[in-house]
Amino acid sequence: MAESTAATIERLRQRMAEIPARSAGPVRPSLAALTCTDAQSESGEVELDALKRVEPSPIRALPVPPPIADLLPHRGLARGSTIRVDGVASLRAGLIATVTAAGGWAAVVGSPDLGLLAAAEMGADLSRCAVIEEPGPDPVAVAAVLVDGIDLILVSLAGADVPPSRARAVTARARRNGAVLAFTGGRWPATDVHLDARVAGYRGLEPGYGRITGIDLDVQVTTRGGHPRHRTVTLSGRGGHVDWIQATDDSGAIAPLRMAR
Repeated sequence: MAESTAATIERLRQRMAEIPARSAGPVRPSLAALTCTDAQSESGEVELDALKRVEPSPIRALPVPPPIADLLPHRGLARGSTIRVDGVASLRAGLIATVTAAGGWAAVVGSPDLGLLAAAEMGADLSRCAVIEEPGPDPVAVAAVLVDGIDLILVSLAGADVPPSRARAVTARARRNGAVLAFTGGRWPATDVHLDARVAGYRGLEPGYGRITGIDLDVQVTTRGGHPRHRTVTLSGRGGHVDWIQATDDSGAIAPLRMAR
């Protein structure tokens, strides 16, 4: 059976206690984090023994895929912020790819629909990504521990409606530690940034024949108190590698098909 949330948190705290303290503020001169490529055993228990101390990360703001960077105030995700991520799983995979490829550390809590192969094809360093597939009934409690040592924490709320008082406490902890909390699949009372990506079309197909060579995404970024900003980007795949590029004007894309996201 899967390990209980309380047991998971206790083991996480024991590991986090071994990590050197991090300084506060947006600039992170020292950062220690946890990493594992497979944080769950066949029995479903979280294998925290696979987590280990890692070298400090020099990055300041967390990067995002280049075509959507200038839609954000800091061309990235400000440390200490809380974001909501909706739409296709490719957006979450892209965030993991850009953060880990830049030397940062990520954790995925829940999110069974997120394929790490897609993130690897986008350039992710999966040795810098901890995966907790079964966080128990309280994924927020697990995320609250991970903010002490991880740059980007992607959490599936599994439809939960998080109370404002609890959200404020976890948000304050993330801000104090310079982590970015990204939530999907539920409601968080207040977020700094809302990222949404929807399929706009497919490239490489002609009427009756062809194969998909790229997917166009309509990306919308909304910051707190700001107006939504849009951009169409293309995920282009070649030789097992996927690139994020700005969509060209001479759209070779056709209307979205009925395909699983």
